[in-house]
Amino acid sequence: LTSVIIPVGVTKIGEGAFRRCGSLTSVTIPESVTKIGNGAFEDCGSLRGVIIPESVTNIGVGTFWRCNSLTSVTIPEGVTTIGISAFCYCGSLRSVTIPEGVTKIGDWAFGYCSSLTSVTIPDGVTEIGAWAFNGCSSLTSVDLPGSVESVGGRAFAGTPCKKKLRKKYPHLFSFWKDLFFFWKDLFSSWFYWW
Repeated sequence: LTSVIIPVGVTKIGEGAFRRCGSLTSVTIPESVTKIGNGAFEDCGSLRGVIIPESVTNIGVGTFWRCNSLTSVTIPEGVTTIGISAFCYCGSLRSVTIPEGVTKIGDWAFGYCSSLTSVTIPDGVTEIGAWAFNGCSSLTSVDLPGSVESVGGRAFAGTPCKKKLRKKYPHLFSFWKDLFFFWKDLFSSWFYWW
């Protein structure tokens, strides 16, 4: 399976629908689709680009998790939430424009997108989850809009712009919150391997 054209009339792509389709390089999603389920394209290592139609309002948990070849993604205006780990470990993803309608960027949403150099966060986003951009080692600059009320622990850990952000937005960053999430991460990993 190298390419998929989802027929017009389909309204939902189910959970894990194309999970681990390692040879899948392209997907055409019609305007009739309103929901993409959790992990729908998880671990599709050859998927290079995807255009999410305007009809979609939610990008679920781990939807494009570990799509290592994904270089670009167009997130439509109708999306309000980018789910937990939605684009986590997309190591080739270079730039993301988050549309005006988004209010929440979930935990680990873009974690370890090591090629990500720029991200535009629009006015209207109120919450950036824990580890949201953690490990984005090429991310040199981000501007946070005045609408942001909460930035989760270690949201920008492992990025070149972390210190600048802490200095520019001290009211959104806390040493103690980062420390808590550091230990939480460490213990989670320890129990996983134990």
